[in-house]
Amino acid sequence: MRILDPTDERVPPRLVMAPRTRVLAGTVGILDISKPRGDVFVARVRERLTEIDPGLTLRSYRKPTYTRPAPEDLRQTIQRECQFVIEALAD
Repeated sequence: MRILDPTDERVPPRLVMAPRTRVLAGTVGILDISKPRGDVFVARVRERLTEIDPGLTLRSYRKPTYTRPAPEDLRQTIQRECQFVIEALAD
């Protein structure tokens, strides 16, 4: 798998991906970063996840603004409440 980082970094940081799981179980957090039409994407992701597994627990979160990282309290809440996170952005 090849991952592209869209940030403008002259020397991009070395990122390590979390190990993948074969089973999606537990609570999935969906983070809308507040970009235009992100809510449309989030709604579609929720719809598809519900089709795949109607028993899956989904929680939605939204950053106050896309121009800054998520506030620390929001990151801590997501980490405490979720086993998986999907970060949704769209334009």
